[in-house]
Amino acid sequence: MEKSVYLRHIDNENEHWWFKARREILKSQIKLNCKKKISILDFGSGSGTNINMLSDFGKVDVYEKDKTTSRFLKKRYTKKGIKIIKECFSIKKYDLILAADVIEHIKNDKKIIKKLHKILKKDGLIIITVPAYQFLYSKKDDVLKHFRRYNSVNLKKLFNSKFKIIKLSYYNFLLFIPITIAIMFFKLFNIQFIDSVEKKPNNIINTIFYQIFKIEKYILKYLSLPFGVSILSIFKKL
Repeated sequence: MEKSVYLRHIDNENEHWWFKARREILKSQIKLNCKKKISILDFGSGSGTNINMLSDFGKVDVYEKDKTTSRFLKKRYTKKGIKIIKECFSIKKYDLILAADVIEHIKNDKKIIKKLHKILKKDGLIIITVPAYQFLYSKKDDVLKHFRRYNSVNLKKLFNSKFKIIKLSYYNFLLFIPITIAIMFFKLFNIQFIDSVEKKPNNIINTIFYQIFKIEKYILKYLSLPFGVSILSIFKKL
């Protein structure tokens, strides 16, 4: 991502409706599938929006490729017992790997999944979230340096017989229609909109969107959603 994007994330991650609700959805899914203190890798942590949440479940290592952001994470989290690592593809293995909106930034996504498989313990879980549907690809994706968006079929193909599907669902389902209409409008008129959507909106709008999106943490405990702005997937290493 561009440096300005990282700075926006740092400024907005705590209260922005999307980051806040996504954390709750991820936390809910981890609670459902992890019953003990575990070793965790936050792979491609970005500005560190999920680190505190993950630390509730066990010991967290954090890997972020961007050097400037990695230094920021080290300054913020090292004293809290979080280890910021420079190399994650080593002999250490993890019970849980989280790659939250990461693999769309990687050109060879199949190769990175193979590497993550090697550092996952047997029966360990990998949680992947990605943006959904190529027809929603926009200028925002370009600025974020996305190579692609996904659907459930091509995401599933990344994980071969060495993994078992635990959860594969679209999410950000309830806001799908208004968000899709907005993206298509911006695309039609060639409007750059990343600054406005990645900064926390006014408190009323932010609260409304947060409360709507947050509902999905309850739905996803029992159902997989048929469409949405993003995809949530959990795979177990066999």
